[in-house]
Order: sequence, then C-alpha cells, then structure tokens
Amino acid sequence: MDGGSGPGRSTARQPSEWGYSTVIDNAAPPPPQPLDWGSPPPRVRRGRQPDAPPSKPDPRTRPVADDENDAKQDKGDENGGEPTKQPVPRWKKLLYWAIGLLILAALVIAGVLYWLQARHFETTDDAFIDGYISQIASQVSGRVTRIAFNDNQQVKAGQLLLELDPRDYQVKLDQANAQRMQAAAQLDQAQAQLGLQQANLDQALANVRVTEADLQQAQNDLARFRAVDPKAVTRQQVDTSSSTVRSAQARLDANRQAVAGVRAQIAAQRASAAAAEAGVKQADVTVENAQLQLSYTHVTAPADGRATQRTVGLGNYVNPGQSLLAVVQNRLWVTANFKETQLALMQPGQPVRVRVDACPGLDINARVDSFQAGSGSVFSALPAENATGNYVKVVQRLPVRITFEPQDLSGCRMAPGMSVSPRVTVR
Repeated sequence: MDGGSGPGRSTARQPSEWGYSTVIDNAAPPPPQPLDWGSPPPRVRRGRQPDAPPSKPDPRTRPVADDENDAKQDKGDENGGEPTKQPVPRWKKLLYWAIGLLILAALVIAGVLYWLQARHFETTDDAFIDGYISQIASQVSGRVTRIAFNDNQQVKAGQLLLELDPRDYQVKLDQANAQRMQAAAQLDQAQAQLGLQQANLDQALANVRVTEADLQQAQNDLARFRAVDPKAVTRQQVDTSSSTVRSAQARLDANRQAVAGVRAQIAAQRASAAAAEAGVKQADVTVENAQLQLSYTHVTAPADGRATQRTVGLGNYVNPGQSLLAVVQNRLWVTANFKETQLALMQPGQPVRVRVDACPGLDINARVDSFQAGSGSVFSALPAENATGNYVKVVQRLPVRITFEPQDLSGCRMAPGMSVSPRVTVR
C-alpha cells in the first residue's frame, strides 16, 4: 500500500517477525508506468500489495530478524502460501520408537504376570451372605398383651419375645386338673373294690377247705359203720352217716362255685381298675395339653440371633400360624454361584478370601464347605424342559457353600443377602 504525507516521500509496509512495519522512504517516487492491457494482472502475494514497489528498508529502522523472516516468507510464497515444515531429527524418531517399545513390553509383561497370578484363583461376583432365618408364628390364638423386644435386637435362645392373654388357657388347665382328680378318685375306688373281692375270695376258699374236712369226716364215719357188724349198729345210724356225707359234698360244691364267682368278680373289678387307671392317664394327658397350650402364650426365641421384621403390635389378635416376626440366626456363611466351568479344580477345604462390599479393605478368611447337589435352575420354580423345542446351551451355575474361619468379625456388619466377592485358591 502506498501513501504519503508530502511530496517526495513514500511509505511501505514490510513483513517482520512481529508483524508488518511501516518504512518511510524519502526517495522520489518512480514515474508512472504505462498500462499493458494485453498482459495478465500481477499475482497478489499474501501480505503485500500488488502495486507497492519494492523499496530498500532503512537498516536503522528494520530489525535484524527481518532478513530471516523475509527468506521464510519467500519460501512460503513459492509453496503456495504455506510455510515449510522442518524435518524431525533422527534422534527424536529413535526416542519415540524406544518409548513405544518400552510401553508395549511393559503391557505384555503385566499381562503375563496377571495371567500367571489369576490362574491360581477362581472368583465370582454372583455371591451373597446366607443364613438361617426362623419365621416366628403363633401356635394359639389370643390377644397380644406384651412385646418384650425391640426391632433388630440381639436375643438369646429361649428369651421371651411376646406374650398372649393366658386367662382362657389357665381356665382350661384348671378344668383338666379337676378331671384328673376325679379320675384318680375313681381309680382308688376301683382298687378298693378289688381288694374287697380278693378278701371274699379268700373267705370262699376257706369255706371250701372247711367243707372238704366235713366231707372227709362224714366219709370216714360212714366207712366205719359199714365196716363193723351190721348187727352192732342200727340202720338209722348208717342212713344218718350217709346223709351227712351227701350234705358235706353239696356244701363243698357250693363253696367251690362261690370261689369261682368271687374270682369272676375280681376279674371284673380288675378291668374296672384298669379303666380307672386309663382315665387317670387320659386326665394326665389333658393336663399336659392344657399346660402346653398355656405355655404357647409365651413366644420365645428358638435360637440366638436378631429379632427383625416384626409384623405384630400390642393389642393385636393373632391366630395360629400367623407370622409375627423373624429371627436371623448368628451363624452365617457365603453362597457363591460359580460357573460350572470354574469347578474343575475346586475342592472342599480350599482356602477362600472373602471381601464384603459393606466392609471395604477387609479380607475375611474362609474355606470351601460343600457343593449343592444340583444347579440353581434345577431347584427353580419353573425348571427348564430341554427335551422340548429348540435347545440353546447355557453355562449353568452351581451354588457353593463357603464357611468363615473362626475370627473376630465384630468390625464388619453382615446380614443375609449382602453382596460379597469370594476368591478361591485352586492351585
């Protein structure tokens, strides 16, 4: 671009490393050039005006680095207006290659070490803490009069949890006790009658022995009368002796029949006594049942654990079989669902490191306890029917029970259903 502030002066913009600088030329302007309509217009270079004549800058006003910039600008103009890229030094290329190879070698070594380490273990994320959960239900009906625990409270086996109204069952117990007393009295009466009949039997047997002696005496007298001379005794004495023998024989037969009758009465009385004794036993069972029903009004914990999931309140009327609460027992273990392809080297007794998601940074020592006799799909509500339709093979999972080693786990709060990550050492 040309411009002037007076006659005999001209200005021009020259490129430099800080931009374009304006140089004032005090020389006289060149004469005007004639126009050539047949030649093409001059190519406009970047950063310069086509009509600006070249001028020699003043060394006193131009920076030293402008010569280098002009040279670079000229090279860029020869390449179509783009600056020329400097070639990368050879040592930099070698350095880049060395760094890449080192990174690749480190990744390969890390992968090999990881494989050598990981092949000794089997892990899974499909694992959780398991335990026995006792559902507490009422065995009798009644109204809740007392709740003796708080939610999630630690309880001991046999500890009272809640109490039902016991008055109805206390009345039944008293009634059962009265019936037992009545049955016991009947047994005593039957046994007394049996003793009386036994005395009657003894008396009848004594009468038999007396009549046998009388009969023997009569028979001896009759034999003596018949043995002497008939003229020595009268006919009347012989007849009287014969009548005495027949009478003694008849009394003996009667006494023997009396003995048989008494014995029959004794057998009947013994049956009555046995019935009375059975009545006593039945009354005892009734009493025990009434006591048992009364004891059911006190609901206790079946094992050590935590009382949770309470569904009953004070004053509620409950029925037999109604769920009241749950007791989660203290004994816990891990159920890990490993793939069937992970069980080739797994055996009971192998050490396990368990990490609980709720206790980060804590490794718990455990051991493989046992394997379930069947995959999880076999015991599902709707087991697979592979004999029908198309079949697609799916890797099955087998539940493995892992038990904790004796150790202090008070610092980790665990409960059934919590997620864990077991790592089994198989090699």
